[in-house]
Amino acid sequence: MLTGVAAAQHAGPGIMLSFVLSGLACAFAALAYAELAAIVPISGSAYTYSYAALGEIVAWIVGWNLILEYSVGSSAVAAGWSGYMTGLLKAAGVELPKALTAVPADGGIVNLPAIFIAIFLSFLLVRGTKESASLNRILVIVKLTAVFIFIALAGPKVNPANWSPLMPFGFSGVAAGAALIFFAYIGFDAVATTAEECKNPNRDLPVGIIGSLVICTILYIIVSAVLTGVVPYTQLNNAEPVAYALRAIGYNFGSALVGTGAIAGITTVLLVLMYGQTRIFFAMSRDGLIPGGICAVHPTYGTPISSPSPPVSPSPSSPGLPPSASSPN
Repeated sequence: MLTGVAAAQHAGPGIMLSFVLSGLACAFAALAYAELAAIVPISGSAYTYSYAALGEIVAWIVGWNLILEYSVGSSAVAAGWSGYMTGLLKAAGVELPKALTAVPADGGIVNLPAIFIAIFLSFLLVRGTKESASLNRILVIVKLTAVFIFIALAGPKVNPANWSPLMPFGFSGVAAGAALIFFAYIGFDAVATTAEECKNPNRDLPVGIIGSLVICTILYIIVSAVLTGVVPYTQLNNAEPVAYALRAIGYNFGSALVGTGAIAGITTVLLVLMYGQTRIFFAMSRDGLIPGGICAVHPTYGTPISSPSPPVSPSPSSPGLPPSASSPN
Protein backbone atom coordinates (compact mmCIF):
# COMPACT_ATOMS: atom_id res chain seq x y z
CA MET A 1 0.00 0.00 0.00
CA LEU A 2 2.85 2.38 0.80
CA THR A 3 5.05 1.65 -2.21
CA GLY A 4 3.09 3.91 -4.56
CA VAL A 5 2.86 6.76 -2.06
CA ALA A 6 6.58 6.58 -1.28
CA ALA A 7 7.46 6.55 -4.98
CA ALA A 8 5.11 9.40 -5.92
CA GLN A 9 5.90 11.72 -3.02
CA HIS A 10 9.49 10.94 -2.03
CA ALA A 11 11.70 8.57 -3.96
CA GLY A 12 10.40 8.25 -7.53
CA PRO A 13 11.95 5.21 -9.27
CA GLY A 14 14.56 5.37 -6.52
CA ILE A 15 12.06 3.47 -4.40
CA MET A 16 14.14 0.44 -5.40
CA LEU A 17 17.07 1.94 -3.50
CA SER A 18 14.74 2.77 -0.61
CA PHE A 19 13.99 -0.92 -0.20
CA VAL A 20 17.71 -1.67 -0.33
CA LEU A 21 18.35 0.84 2.47
CA SER A 22 15.52 -0.47 4.63
CA GLY A 23 16.55 -4.06 4.01
CA LEU A 24 20.16 -3.28 4.93
CA ALA A 25 19.09 -1.59 8.17
CA CYS A 26 16.90 -4.58 9.01
CA ALA A 27 19.68 -7.03 8.16
CA PHE A 28 21.77 -5.94 11.15
CA ALA A 29 18.74 -6.22 13.41
CA ALA A 30 17.88 -9.61 11.90
CA LEU A 31 21.36 -10.96 12.62
CA ALA A 32 21.08 -9.79 16.23
CA TYR A 33 17.60 -11.32 16.55
CA ALA A 34 18.81 -14.59 15.05
CA GLU A 35 21.74 -14.92 17.45
CA LEU A 36 19.73 -13.92 20.52
CA ALA A 37 16.83 -16.17 19.55
CA ALA A 38 19.22 -19.13 19.39
CA ILE A 39 20.80 -18.23 22.74
CA VAL A 40 17.52 -17.51 24.57
CA PRO A 41 14.79 -19.51 22.79
CA ILE A 42 11.98 -18.12 24.96
CA SER A 43 8.78 -16.35 23.88
CA GLY A 44 8.98 -12.58 24.14
CA SER A 45 11.39 -11.55 21.40
CA ALA A 46 13.26 -8.31 22.21
CA TYR A 47 11.53 -8.10 25.59
CA THR A 48 13.09 -11.39 26.72
CA TYR A 49 16.51 -10.47 25.33
CA SER A 50 16.40 -7.11 27.10
CA TYR A 51 15.46 -8.84 30.35
CA ALA A 52 18.38 -11.26 30.04
CA ALA A 53 20.92 -8.57 29.14
CA LEU A 54 19.79 -5.37 30.84
CA GLY A 55 17.34 -6.28 33.57
CA GLU A 56 13.71 -5.84 34.49
CA ILE A 57 13.25 -2.07 34.10
CA VAL A 58 14.61 -1.94 30.56
CA ALA A 59 12.67 -5.09 29.67
CA TRP A 60 9.43 -3.52 30.94
CA ILE A 61 9.98 -0.48 28.69
CA VAL A 62 10.90 -2.61 25.68
CA GLY A 63 7.91 -4.88 26.28
CA TRP A 64 5.44 -2.01 26.24
CA ASN A 65 7.13 -0.57 23.15
CA LEU A 66 6.57 -3.90 21.41
CA ILE A 67 2.94 -3.96 22.52
CA LEU A 68 2.54 -0.43 21.11
CA GLU A 69 4.20 -1.48 17.84
CA TYR A 70 1.96 -4.49 17.38
CA SER A 71 -1.19 -2.64 18.47
CA VAL A 72 -0.71 0.31 16.12
CA GLY A 73 0.51 -1.99 13.34
CA SER A 74 -2.47 -4.33 13.71
CA SER A 75 -4.92 -1.43 13.68
CA ALA A 76 -3.38 0.10 10.57
CA VAL A 77 -3.26 -3.22 8.74
CA ALA A 78 -6.86 -4.07 9.70
CA ALA A 79 -7.94 -0.72 8.26
CA GLY A 80 -5.99 -1.48 5.08
CA TRP A 81 -7.64 -4.91 4.85
CA SER A 82 -11.02 -3.21 5.14
CA GLY A 83 -10.16 -0.80 2.33
CA TYR A 84 -9.10 -3.56 -0.05
CA MET A 85 -12.08 -5.77 0.81
CA THR A 86 -14.50 -2.87 0.39
CA GLY A 87 -12.97 -2.11 -3.02
CA LEU A 88 -13.17 -5.76 -4.07
CA LEU A 89 -16.85 -5.99 -3.05
CA LYS A 90 -17.57 -2.74 -4.86
CA ALA A 91 -16.03 -4.14 -8.04
CA ALA A 92 -18.36 -7.14 -7.64
CA GLY A 93 -21.40 -4.85 -7.35
CA VAL A 94 -21.74 -4.87 -3.55
CA GLU A 95 -21.22 -1.41 -2.09
CA LEU A 96 -21.10 -1.09 1.69
CA PRO A 97 -22.20 2.21 3.28
CA LYS A 98 -19.37 4.49 4.36
CA ALA A 99 -20.88 4.70 7.84
CA LEU A 100 -19.97 1.03 8.35
CA THR A 101 -16.56 1.06 6.65
CA ALA A 102 -14.93 4.17 8.14
CA VAL A 103 -14.19 5.48 11.61
CA PRO A 104 -15.68 8.81 12.82
CA ALA A 105 -12.47 10.67 11.95
CA ASP A 106 -13.01 9.63 8.32
CA GLY A 107 -16.70 10.45 8.22
CA GLY A 108 -18.13 7.10 9.24
CA ILE A 109 -19.42 5.44 12.41
CA VAL A 110 -17.48 2.20 12.71
CA ASN A 111 -15.18 0.16 10.49
CA LEU A 112 -16.99 -3.17 10.62
CA PRO A 113 -14.79 -5.08 8.12
CA ALA A 114 -11.70 -4.22 10.19
CA ILE A 115 -13.44 -5.40 13.36
CA PHE A 116 -14.61 -8.58 11.64
CA ILE A 117 -11.16 -9.63 10.44
CA ALA A 118 -9.61 -8.87 13.85
CA ILE A 119 -12.22 -11.00 15.66
CA PHE A 120 -11.90 -13.84 13.14
CA LEU A 121 -8.11 -13.99 13.44
CA SER A 122 -8.33 -13.75 17.24
CA PHE A 123 -10.59 -16.80 17.22
CA LEU A 124 -8.16 -18.61 14.94
CA LEU A 125 -5.18 -17.77 17.15
CA VAL A 126 -6.99 -19.09 20.22
CA ARG A 127 -7.60 -22.38 18.42
CA GLY A 128 -3.85 -22.97 18.19
CA THR A 129 -0.57 -22.25 16.45
CA LYS A 130 -0.90 -25.21 14.10
CA GLU A 131 -4.30 -24.07 12.80
CA SER A 132 -3.26 -20.43 12.36
CA ALA A 133 0.00 -21.51 10.70
CA SER A 134 -1.94 -23.65 8.23
CA LEU A 135 -4.10 -20.71 7.19
CA ASN A 136 -1.05 -18.48 7.04
CA ARG A 137 0.72 -20.96 4.76
CA ILE A 138 -2.22 -20.99 2.34
CA LEU A 139 -2.46 -17.19 2.31
CA VAL A 140 1.29 -16.81 1.74
CA ILE A 141 1.05 -19.09 -1.30
CA VAL A 142 -1.84 -16.97 -2.61
CA LYS A 143 -0.01 -13.68 -2.16
CA LEU A 144 3.27 -14.97 -3.61
CA THR A 145 1.32 -16.25 -6.60
CA ALA A 146 -0.16 -12.77 -7.02
CA VAL A 147 3.32 -11.24 -6.85
CA PHE A 148 4.65 -13.57 -9.53
CA ILE A 149 1.58 -12.94 -11.69
CA PHE A 150 2.27 -9.21 -11.49
CA ILE A 151 5.94 -9.69 -12.39
CA ALA A 152 5.06 -12.02 -15.29
CA LEU A 153 2.37 -9.72 -16.72
CA ALA A 154 3.98 -6.34 -16.14
CA GLY A 155 7.66 -7.28 -16.56
CA PRO A 156 7.57 -7.39 -20.39
CA LYS A 157 5.82 -3.99 -20.40
CA VAL A 158 8.58 -2.17 -18.52
CA ASN A 159 9.73 1.02 -20.22
CA PRO A 160 13.21 1.99 -18.97
CA ALA A 161 12.41 5.62 -19.80
CA ASN A 162 10.13 5.65 -16.74
CA TRP A 163 13.21 5.11 -14.54
CA SER A 164 14.72 8.41 -15.63
CA PRO A 165 15.49 10.36 -13.53
CA LEU A 166 16.16 7.61 -11.02
CA MET A 167 16.15 9.94 -8.02
CA PRO A 168 13.95 12.95 -8.91
CA PHE A 169 13.88 14.09 -5.28
CA GLY A 170 17.56 13.40 -4.65
CA PHE A 171 19.05 10.97 -2.17
CA SER A 172 17.14 12.67 0.64
CA GLY A 173 13.97 11.57 -1.12
CA VAL A 174 15.25 7.99 -1.31
CA ALA A 175 16.00 8.11 2.42
CA ALA A 176 12.54 9.54 3.15
CA GLY A 177 11.02 6.78 1.05
CA ALA A 178 13.03 4.21 3.01
CA ALA A 179 11.64 5.58 6.27
CA LEU A 180 8.10 5.35 4.93
CA ILE A 181 8.26 1.85 3.47
CA PHE A 182 10.13 0.55 6.53
CA PHE A 183 6.63 -0.36 7.72
CA ALA A 184 6.75 -3.15 5.13
CA TYR A 185 9.45 -4.89 7.15
CA ILE A 186 7.50 -5.05 10.39
CA GLY A 187 7.00 -8.73 11.07
CA PHE A 188 10.34 -10.49 10.67
CA ASP A 189 11.01 -9.75 14.34
CA ALA A 190 7.70 -11.46 15.19
CA VAL A 191 9.33 -14.76 14.19
CA ALA A 192 11.33 -14.53 17.42
CA THR A 193 8.12 -14.58 19.47
CA THR A 194 7.47 -18.17 18.33
CA ALA A 195 10.50 -19.55 20.17
CA GLU A 196 8.60 -21.84 22.54
CA GLU A 197 6.49 -23.27 19.72
CA CYS A 198 9.42 -24.22 17.46
CA LYS A 199 10.57 -27.82 17.24
CA ASN A 200 14.21 -26.77 16.98
CA PRO A 201 14.49 -23.05 17.87
CA ASN A 202 18.28 -22.97 17.62
CA ARG A 203 17.99 -23.77 13.91
CA ASP A 204 14.46 -22.75 12.96
CA LEU A 205 14.52 -19.20 14.32
CA PRO A 206 17.69 -17.96 12.55
CA VAL A 207 16.52 -19.57 9.29
CA GLY A 208 13.05 -18.04 9.64
CA ILE A 209 14.27 -14.55 10.59
CA ILE A 210 17.09 -14.13 8.06
CA GLY A 211 15.46 -16.18 5.30
CA SER A 212 12.19 -14.26 5.39
CA LEU A 213 14.03 -10.92 5.38
CA VAL A 214 16.19 -11.85 2.37
CA ILE A 215 13.29 -13.24 0.33
CA CYS A 216 11.02 -10.28 1.08
CA THR A 217 13.71 -7.72 0.27
CA ILE A 218 14.43 -9.32 -3.11
CA LEU A 219 10.72 -9.45 -3.98
CA TYR A 220 10.18 -5.84 -2.82
CA ILE A 221 12.99 -4.59 -5.06
CA ILE A 222 11.78 -6.53 -8.10
CA VAL A 223 8.15 -5.45 -7.68
CA SER A 224 9.06 -1.79 -7.13
CA ALA A 225 11.33 -1.87 -10.20
CA VAL A 226 8.56 -3.30 -12.38
CA LEU A 227 5.95 -1.00 -10.85
CA THR A 228 7.86 2.20 -11.58
CA GLY A 229 8.91 0.83 -14.95
CA VAL A 230 5.41 0.32 -16.34
CA VAL A 231 3.76 3.44 -14.91
CA PRO A 232 5.28 6.90 -14.32
CA TYR A 233 5.92 7.29 -10.59
CA THR A 234 3.74 10.42 -10.49
CA GLN A 235 0.66 8.25 -11.09
CA LEU A 236 1.24 5.86 -8.19
CA ASN A 237 -0.10 7.97 -5.34
CA ASN A 238 -3.02 5.67 -4.52
CA ALA A 239 -3.97 2.86 -2.12
CA GLU A 240 -3.60 0.04 -4.68
CA PRO A 241 -0.59 0.90 -6.87
CA VAL A 242 0.07 -2.65 -8.10
CA ALA A 243 -3.53 -3.25 -9.20
CA TYR A 244 -3.61 0.24 -10.72
CA ALA A 245 -0.47 -0.47 -12.74
CA LEU A 246 -1.99 -3.64 -14.21
CA ARG A 247 -5.19 -1.81 -15.15
CA ALA A 248 -3.10 0.94 -16.75
CA ILE A 249 -1.44 -1.55 -19.11
CA GLY A 250 -4.72 -3.32 -19.91
CA TYR A 251 -4.76 -6.32 -17.57
CA ASN A 252 -8.06 -5.86 -15.73
CA PHE A 253 -8.35 -9.55 -14.87
CA GLY A 254 -4.78 -9.58 -13.59
CA SER A 255 -5.63 -6.53 -11.50
CA ALA A 256 -8.44 -8.46 -9.80
CA LEU A 257 -6.08 -11.38 -9.09
CA VAL A 258 -3.47 -9.08 -7.59
CA GLY A 259 -6.17 -7.39 -5.51
CA THR A 260 -7.14 -10.79 -4.12
CA GLY A 261 -3.48 -11.53 -3.44
CA ALA A 262 -3.16 -8.19 -1.66
CA ILE A 263 -6.02 -9.11 0.66
CA ALA A 264 -4.34 -12.45 1.38
CA GLY A 265 -1.06 -10.67 2.03
CA ILE A 266 -2.59 -8.12 4.38
CA THR A 267 -4.36 -10.94 6.23
CA THR A 268 -1.08 -12.78 6.85
CA VAL A 269 0.53 -9.58 8.14
CA LEU A 270 -2.35 -8.98 10.54
CA LEU A 271 -2.24 -12.60 11.68
CA VAL A 272 1.48 -12.40 12.47
CA LEU A 273 1.19 -9.05 14.26
CA MET A 274 -1.66 -10.28 16.46
CA TYR A 275 0.23 -13.51 17.12
CA GLY A 276 3.34 -11.60 18.17
CA GLN A 277 1.40 -9.29 20.46
CA THR A 278 -0.21 -12.17 22.34
CA ARG A 279 3.18 -13.75 22.96
CA ILE A 280 4.60 -10.48 24.32
CA PHE A 281 1.62 -10.20 26.69
CA PHE A 282 2.14 -13.84 27.64
CA ALA A 283 5.85 -13.48 28.43
CA MET A 284 5.43 -10.24 30.40
CA SER A 285 2.50 -11.65 32.35
CA ARG A 286 4.38 -14.84 33.18
CA ASP A 287 7.26 -12.71 34.48
CA GLY A 288 4.94 -10.67 36.69
CA LEU A 289 5.38 -7.34 34.86
CA ILE A 290 1.69 -7.15 33.90
CA PRO A 291 -1.34 -8.84 35.56
CA GLY A 292 -0.85 -12.59 35.80
CA GLY A 293 -4.34 -13.43 34.54
CA ILE A 294 -3.14 -12.85 30.98
CA CYS A 295 -0.62 -15.67 31.45
CA ALA A 296 -3.14 -18.51 31.50
CA VAL A 297 -2.88 -21.25 28.90
CA HIS A 298 -6.02 -22.62 27.26
CA PRO A 299 -6.60 -26.13 28.66
CA THR A 300 -7.52 -27.57 25.25
CA TYR A 301 -5.65 -25.53 22.65
CA GLY A 302 -2.53 -24.62 24.66
CA THR A 303 -2.63 -20.96 23.58
CA PRO A 304 -2.50 -17.81 25.77
CA ILE A 305 -5.86 -16.66 27.13
CA SER A 306 -6.93 -14.34 29.94
CA SER A 307 -7.95 -15.94 33.22
CA PRO A 308 -9.56 -14.57 36.40
CA SER A 309 -7.19 -16.80 38.41
CA PRO A 310 -3.61 -15.68 37.70
CA PRO A 311 -1.01 -18.43 37.92
CA VAL A 312 2.06 -18.17 40.08
CA SER A 313 5.11 -17.11 38.06
CA PRO A 314 8.06 -19.47 38.36
CA SER A 315 11.30 -18.28 39.89
CA PRO A 316 14.25 -17.76 37.60
CA SER A 317 16.79 -20.55 37.67
CA SER A 318 19.59 -18.49 36.17
CA PRO A 319 20.68 -14.99 37.27
CA GLY A 320 19.81 -12.33 34.72
CA LEU A 321 17.19 -14.40 32.91
CA PRO A 322 13.48 -13.62 33.12
CA PRO A 323 11.33 -16.03 35.13
CA SER A 324 9.86 -17.33 31.86
CA ALA A 325 13.28 -18.63 30.86
CA SER A 326 12.99 -21.46 33.35
CA SER A 327 9.48 -22.47 32.29
CA PRO A 328 8.86 -25.63 30.30
CA ASN A 329 8.17 -25.07 26.60
